[in-house]
Amino acid sequence: MNEFVLKQQNETALEQQKPKEMIRRLVWRMCIATLILMAIGSATRVMNAGLACPDWPLCYGELVPAKQMNLQVFLEWFHRLDAGLIGVSAIALSGLSWWYRRSLPVWLPWAATFALFLIVFQGVLGGLTVTELLRFDIVTAHLGTALLFFTTLLVVGTALAPYQGTGNVGKLPWIGLTASVLVYLQSLLGAVVGSRWALHQCFGTAELCNVMYGHIFGLVPPTVATLAVVLIAWRTPALHPALRRLANMAGGLLILQILLGVATFRLHLQVEPLTVSHQAVGAALLGTLVGFTVLAWRDWAASREINALSVSFAQNAINTTANGSNL
Repeated sequence: MNEFVLKQQNETALEQQKPKEMIRRLVWRMCIATLILMAIGSATRVMNAGLACPDWPLCYGELVPAKQMNLQVFLEWFHRLDAGLIGVSAIALSGLSWWYRRSLPVWLPWAATFALFLIVFQGVLGGLTVTELLRFDIVTAHLGTALLFFTTLLVVGTALAPYQGTGNVGKLPWIGLTASVLVYLQSLLGAVVGSRWALHQCFGTAELCNVMYGHIFGLVPPTVATLAVVLIAWRTPALHPALRRLANMAGGLLILQILLGVATFRLHLQVEPLTVSHQAVGAALLGTLVGFTVLAWRDWAASREINALSVSFAQNAINTTANGSNL
């Protein structure tokens, strides 16, 4: 009888895990697609293909502009195609999250709805970049929203991932959060430099040099914060291996990002793959820090729960002993 009850409970638990696992896989696929989307968007900008399709949402009035197809048109067209697929995936994510809400964490349907709102807003900004002829503030907001959408997906995916913390994170959650915010802000500064072609104008006509140098000197705070994550992770005993790997990955991506930035600056943005790689690695660094931060907060929250249970157990034991003595 007991074996039958246990079997029923296990089967019920497995059934409840299926929607969570399905959504987690969908979210990670969307993360990869979004990273590719941002890389293609960067390539579209540096190749001057932002207005290769003069209309929106179609391209030359067609779904596939075969007659006008060249490299620039392909980049802009494929950028829109990838964005459309991500939009459909975001609708599916929101729908599945609400449909299976009884088997999922309470926060998940709301997070999925927020992601859907961001991708809709991103689509509106994408249309405005064309109709407003690549106005720099809209282009900057376009990238900023893409990074926020990417971050939201990473938070959801990492929060749903299996993880058992060690309770030794200390202040790493706060340091990771600080580094993530600073890297995001630095990415926005980079978007302003790119959307205003500040580097070209500074070298060519000595204009907008303040924008370019703002991005260069703005590198210092996120670099210091990221290095703090790496060094403190190294010095923290019994830290979860996943956190150590993510910290090491963040350190490696930071070094690579700085090298790409120096090379891009020295070559005056003349090598397009370097510029695209610079933005893609920056997004990967942001994603790594976000993943680290979410796991660190999960570790910290779990340790707080364990400590609270320990205190409650100790208090109950003391009360039981006191009651026994009174008797």
